[in-house]
Amino acid sequence: MIMSNFLFISKWKLSVLSGILIGLSYPPSPLGFLAWFGLIPLIHILLNSSIVYSIKWSFITGVIVNGITVYWFGLNSGAGLVAATVSMVSAVLYLSIFWILFGFLCCWYHKMTGYGLSILPFLWVSIEYLRSLGPLSFPWINLALTQTFSLPLIQIADVTGSLGISFWIVVLNMIIYTTIISNSSKKQLLSIGALLLFVIFILGFLRISSIQNINTENKINVSIVQPNIDPNLKWEQNFRDKIFSTMDSLHNEAIILDPDFILWPEAALPTYLRINYSKRRSILQKVKKSNIPLLTGTPDRIKKEDNQIDYYNAAMFIKPDGSTKMYYKMHLVPFAESIPFSNNFPSLKKLNFGQANFTAGSDYTLFTIDNISFANLICYESSIPNIARKFINLGAKFITIETNDSWCGHSSGVYQHFQIAKMRAVENRTPIARSANTGISALILPTGKVNKKIHFNKQGIILASIPIKNISSFYTKYGDWFAFVCILISVITLCFTCLQKRS
Repeated sequence: MIMSNFLFISKWKLSVLSGILIGLSYPPSPLGFLAWFGLIPLIHILLNSSIVYSIKWSFITGVIVNGITVYWFGLNSGAGLVAATVSMVSAVLYLSIFWILFGFLCCWYHKMTGYGLSILPFLWVSIEYLRSLGPLSFPWINLALTQTFSLPLIQIADVTGSLGISFWIVVLNMIIYTTIISNSSKKQLLSIGALLLFVIFILGFLRISSIQNINTENKINVSIVQPNIDPNLKWEQNFRDKIFSTMDSLHNEAIILDPDFILWPEAALPTYLRINYSKRRSILQKVKKSNIPLLTGTPDRIKKEDNQIDYYNAAMFIKPDGSTKMYYKMHLVPFAESIPFSNNFPSLKKLNFGQANFTAGSDYTLFTIDNISFANLICYESSIPNIARKFINLGAKFITIETNDSWCGHSSGVYQHFQIAKMRAVENRTPIARSANTGISALILPTGKVNKKIHFNKQGIILASIPIKNISSFYTKYGDWFAFVCILISVITLCFTCLQKRS
C-alpha cells in the first residue's frame, strides 16, 4: 500500500522530498545513509514526466539540495550582507544547472529508449566530473561526501576516486527504486542492494586493516597550531599587536613540544611576511634558536616590470639556516579571492564585489623536512582532487593543509571542508596534517581515520606523528579513469540513441 501510494504522490512533493533527503545527508549531519534512497523520488519524476517537467523539478531539487549544503556562503563575514547573499544565491542557482542537465539527459534518454534507469549512474558521475572543471569548479559537494560518516564505505576511493563512491550510491538508489515499482522479485532485488553495501563495507574494512599493518618507514612529528583568531579583526590596526603576541606565545608552546616542524594556518599573521623583514626577523630568530622549521600561511605581493602589483595567497617555509621557500595558491576561490578568467581578461580585475584580487600561482612547490618531501594545500585547494594527486605523483610523502574556515562562522562549511580532507587522504593513501585558524585542525591517517584533533572555536596545539608509509594508490597513478569510463559510456550511449532517432 505504501509503495503504491508513493507512485501517486504529486511531483512537486517528490522533488522537494528528494532535495531534503539529499541535502540532509551531507556533513555535519550523521544521516549520510539518506543518500542511499534520497534520489528515488527524483528518479520517479524523470522516468514518468515530460522533458520540460523533468527539467523543472530537477531544478527545484537542485535548489533545495544546494540551499541546504552551501547556505553558509551567505554567512561570509568578510563580505557585506548584500554581497554575501548574492554570492550564496548565485552559487545555488549555478550549481542547480547541473541538476537540470542530469534531469534533461535522463528523461530524454528514457523517452527514446525506455531504459533511462540504466544510464543514471554513468550520467551522474559524468556531470559531477564536469562540475569539477575550470575556474568555477566545485567538486566540494560531490555525493561521495555524504559517506564520510563511515570509513569502510569510502575506501574504494583509492581505486576510483570519490566519483566511484557517487556511482555506487546512485546504483543503490536504482536498486531500491526498482524494488518499489516492481510487482515481483522484490526480495531478490533488495538482497542485491544489501549485498552491494555489505561487499563495499567488508572490502573497506579489510583495506583499512591491511593499510594499518603496513610498516611505517619513518615518522615526522609536527606541532599543529590552531590560534582561533577572529579574521574580521586580523587587519584592524588596533588588533595587530595582539595577534603577533598570540602567535609568538603559541610559537613558544609549539617549540616546547620539540617537533620536526611547526604548522601555522592560512594567513596566520596580518602582514606580508616575505617583505616585512622586521616582523619576519623575530620569527626567524626563534626558528634558528630552536632549530625547528616553520610553515606558515601568509599573503604576498610581487611588483612586476610594468609597476603593476600581483597579490598572492601563499605559504612560507622558514628553515633554521635562514632560507625561505614560497608556495603560491594555484586554485583560487571564485568571486572571493579573484574574478574567474581575470588572468585572461585583465579588465575583469577592475570589477569589485568586495572580493580580493589575488593572482593564481602556477608551480607545484614541494617542501622538504629531514629529506622527506611534502606538499601544502591552501584552504579551498583541498577540495580539488587532482591538485593533491599531482603533488603525490611529484614525490610528496604527506600533505599539509592550511586553512581559515572562520569567515562563515560555526556553519556546515567548516565540517564539510574537514571531511573533504579525509577523502583526499584515502584517495592518495597519504597522511594529512591540517591547521585551521578556528578549526578543525587534526592529523588524518591514510585510512581517513582522525588521529588527533582540535575542535572548532578552540585555541590549542597538538603534537602529531605523521607516519611515512610506502603505499601506492591506483587513483594517484591513473587519476580519474573511472570518470572517463563513465563519460565514454554516457557519450556513446546518448550519441547512438540520437543517431538511431535520426535514422
